[in-house]
Amino acid sequence: MDASVVKKSSSSHEEISRFQAAIMLLLMAVSLGSLLVWIMMPTNTYRQSWLPNIRASTNSTYFGTQGAALLIYTFPILFVAAVGCVYLHVGKKSNNNKIERNGRNHRFASWKRPVLAKGPLGIVSSVELGLFIMFIALLVWSFATYIRVRFAKITPQVAAHDGEKVWQYKLGSAALVLGLVGNICLAFVFYPVTRGSSVLPLFGLTSEGSIKYHIWLGHIVITLFTAHGICYIVSWVVTNRVSEMVKWDKTGISNVAGELSLLAGLAMWLTTFPRIRRKFFELFLYTHNLYILFIIFFILHVGISYACIMLPGFYLFAVDRYLRLLQSRQRVRVVSARLLPCQSLELNLAKSPGLSYNPLSIMFINVPSISKLQWHPFTITSNSSLEPEKISIVVKGEGSWSKKLNQMLSSPSSPNRLEVSVEGPYGPVSTDFLSFDTLVMVSGGSGITPFISIIRELVFLSTTPNCSTPKVKLICAFKNSPDLTMLDLILPISGTPSEISNLQLQIEAFVTRDKEPKTEESKPVRAIWFKPHAADAPFSAILGPNSWLWLGMIITSSFVIFLILIGIITRYYIYPIDHNTNNIFPTSARAVINMLVICICIAMTASAAVFSNKRRNAAEAKQVQNMEEATGSPGSHDMELESLPHQSLAQAINVHYGRRPDLKKMLLAECKGSSIKVVASGPKSLRQEVATICSSGSADNVHFESISFSW
Repeated sequence: MDASVVKKSSSSHEEISRFQAAIMLLLMAVSLGSLLVWIMMPTNTYRQSWLPNIRASTNSTYFGTQGAALLIYTFPILFVAAVGCVYLHVGKKSNNNKIERNGRNHRFASWKRPVLAKGPLGIVSSVELGLFIMFIALLVWSFATYIRVRFAKITPQVAAHDGEKVWQYKLGSAALVLGLVGNICLAFVFYPVTRGSSVLPLFGLTSEGSIKYHIWLGHIVITLFTAHGICYIVSWVVTNRVSEMVKWDKTGISNVAGELSLLAGLAMWLTTFPRIRRKFFELFLYTHNLYILFIIFFILHVGISYACIMLPGFYLFAVDRYLRLLQSRQRVRVVSARLLPCQSLELNLAKSPGLSYNPLSIMFINVPSISKLQWHPFTITSNSSLEPEKISIVVKGEGSWSKKLNQMLSSPSSPNRLEVSVEGPYGPVSTDFLSFDTLVMVSGGSGITPFISIIRELVFLSTTPNCSTPKVKLICAFKNSPDLTMLDLILPISGTPSEISNLQLQIEAFVTRDKEPKTEESKPVRAIWFKPHAADAPFSAILGPNSWLWLGMIITSSFVIFLILIGIITRYYIYPIDHNTNNIFPTSARAVINMLVICICIAMTASAAVFSNKRRNAAEAKQVQNMEEATGSPGSHDMELESLPHQSLAQAINVHYGRRPDLKKMLLAECKGSSIKVVASGPKSLRQEVATICSSGSADNVHFESISFSW
């Protein structure tokens, strides 16, 4: 390559890096400013000085007191989300975030080392524990400061003026404070479940990996809101004001709406406990949709101005949820299925060549013939570079839904077409596997599926010039011999022996329940090909290859249109009635108007963005169809499909029967190298065991990551 070309490429890379660094500094400054507001919110300085001054500057006939709340609480977070989309788009286009190929700087890797492997919080790193403690400290600070400020104003004269005793008055104040602190948690609870979030990747997080934060926050929210409601009920009972429970004020707080919101929250919360969720998954799934009623009645309870504190997280979630709804309306073409003897199957779906994703990505699948409402997440096992026109997942026949799917496809009269809807893909914007000397993957049962995508990615990169891949060791445990056929899926249909031979791959497979191979029970891998249907289309990203830019445009334009419409409605409808007194126009009516306008703005802008990308997706779908017609009938590939695994892959596999892997010995004694990445996937007990080993003092060169199926 010409030296001038190399120099130009390096200069361009440096400019992009500087641009990204400038954006990140801006986002950090805005985020720290928002954090300062959260810290100062309970203090007299904020309530008596900062907030009145801001309200005086923003109070107008277009927004009233709501303008200050939008400026302080809503705008900064949506600004971070929108500008964060630009940051992620630039990183994607520069190909820096595909995979970290250069550099072995692990200065901050120790921060991710697990410090807790067991307990109610699960596997927690030092960074997560530190941030959790800081968040709890924020809650304690807010509660203590609110209590101190409010109790200082309570005197016997003030209590007597309202016909109460001092302790009764303080009980009512404490109940209010519990609600204020609970709203802080509610402001964060929707970020982890926003699957297409632009906020989480800025912190190196994914939605599927952040579900535990949603669980933590959910427990705290319901606990605080329940205590908030109980304290108020007790206060009303002891002061002979039980009628307050059925009060719906025209202006101010609506108690009935708060009670309905709490009931919806409790119904969701009671079905989230592990025993109930596992045994009655459909009950958990359907009751969790009560979040809609929870949020609606919460906003009706507190009013739209105060709801602006939690609005940004829910706003971003609503954008994501509507985009998912639009994507799920399209039926995706299923090309083929591989049925394994271990009651598992691989589904291969057609995809547009422009759709790319990283290893460890997931997508959600819906099969209407089994259940129109159930969506199940599965790890993508294919590689977008090796298989540009196909995307694959593995379904393990463990739950009732997956068993029904397996029975449907394995029956003698299997369908010619499988109707499927898809959402996704979702996953990390970057991976760091190439920055380590050794990559060790430990799996149990179906936990091997995330590692299939990693191995396929490394197989592709091993053929790339000037790209050094790490030594790869896969330690997998299965219950029975037929489960070993899961290893047949490591290579794609189009894989060749030369591709796998370039990778230093060692597979140690352990069969725990069988002491010797059971060849008499082995069955061949069966392939099923489905006929194409005119209503089906290849799987494609809902917002196309420039999805981050489109998402940023949706967030920005919908919020701007919302401000314009609310400004017009307030100026020419609400203000003539209320005159910014907040004492005439009904609070609930104002809240309903705002909720409707938000929904309309999100639906309008998101639909326009999806429609703009629809033509491109249709063109790519036509291209895929033409290529399929040129390659002939699918049945001609049956022999190729069933010939896996290749001989070179079989030589890399060592099978051990009748025992479990000695993980401590294999991780600490057998893994040599200056830096080792250990990734665990599968049952909770297995991940906890690996985390305990990696957190020990004798594993200084080991860096741990856990992959859970919390979804």
